[in-house]
Amino acid sequence: MTKALYVGGVKVGGDAPISVQSMTKTDTRDVAATARQIRELEEAGCEIIRSAVPDMAAAEALGEIRKRIRIPLVADIHFHYQLALKALEGGVDCLRLNPGNIRDREKVELVAREAKIRGVPIRIGVNFGSLPPVGGIGKTRGLSRHRDGVNELSKGLGDEGGYSAVDHMVATGLWEIGILEDLDFDLIKISLKAFDIETTVEAYRRMARLVPYPLHLGITEAGTARSGSIRSAIGLGALLYEGIGDTIRVSLSDDPLEEVYAGFEILKALELRKEGAVLVACPSCGRADVDVVGLANEVDGLLKRTKSPIKVAVMGCEVNGPGEAKDADVGIAAGAGRAIIFRKGRKARIVPEAEMLSALMDEVGKVEAEMGAG
Repeated sequence: MTKALYVGGVKVGGDAPISVQSMTKTDTRDVAATARQIRELEEAGCEIIRSAVPDMAAAEALGEIRKRIRIPLVADIHFHYQLALKALEGGVDCLRLNPGNIRDREKVELVAREAKIRGVPIRIGVNFGSLPPVGGIGKTRGLSRHRDGVNELSKGLGDEGGYSAVDHMVATGLWEIGILEDLDFDLIKISLKAFDIETTVEAYRRMARLVPYPLHLGITEAGTARSGSIRSAIGLGALLYEGIGDTIRVSLSDDPLEEVYAGFEILKALELRKEGAVLVACPSCGRADVDVVGLANEVDGLLKRTKSPIKVAVMGCEVNGPGEAKDADVGIAAGAGRAIIFRKGRKARIVPEAEMLSALMDEVGKVEAEMGAG
């Protein structure tokens, strides 16, 4: 179990539920647009949000953005310590900052001191695409005080064929951690992201054995909603199945809402989160007498904002339909011109095809009300 810390009001690590994060895709300097996008993500269930801070104008905007939202705000900063100090002044709940990028101990110390005073964690983000040169960590490797394993890991620095991308990612992460630990700062989260699944998974596995800090999982630059969700589900799912990971972000070249939906679907598939609806849907085939695909997609859209842990089945023929529909909290087995609505394993009613969607959602509403009353 990792060490617990708080990002705003959200507990991360320890025995806390795995949180779902996203990142705004607006210009952070546009306060209204950024706050509006964050509120939409809040409604979709996003629990922690990150915004890019490319310059001082963006850093200054964070204070007003923070006032307009409810979920914790993470400032994503690279290289410039002044931006980190301004973000802290504005009330952000976490910094995404690699202290090694600042390259000045006194400036890093300023940031660490201000973050510690405010109880603001720092998330170290090791990305495969922006690793420092091997020699860049050579003089300070081994700083992490948690395990001597970093020294063992670093023996191959500079040796051809003896030092892999995974080795370099983990050594970089330990170096960055060590910089903060040396300043007596331990409100640390860490991520080790690559596009390649094998590299990402192995880097996280190794880091999980070396340090006690919470791990933020992600596959970086995963791709579009379709391909990126699959890539992320495989990589993140493998780690989560092994008990590794405390927060996740599905990085997609798409609306950030899709990142949140995909994140929760990954957690629900692994039964790590019970919030929200689970849809069981028939893929449809030549036996179907109704447009099951259309019906399933309509139901899926209507269930997106459901917070209750309800299982809904949309089935389209007599082979698997009744069985799957009965197993769900609410289910529909659609046939020629009519459909049977099941509720908690029992037939609730038979409705004509034209009323299928409204009847199904009516039963969903009744079950949700019962769950709320319970």
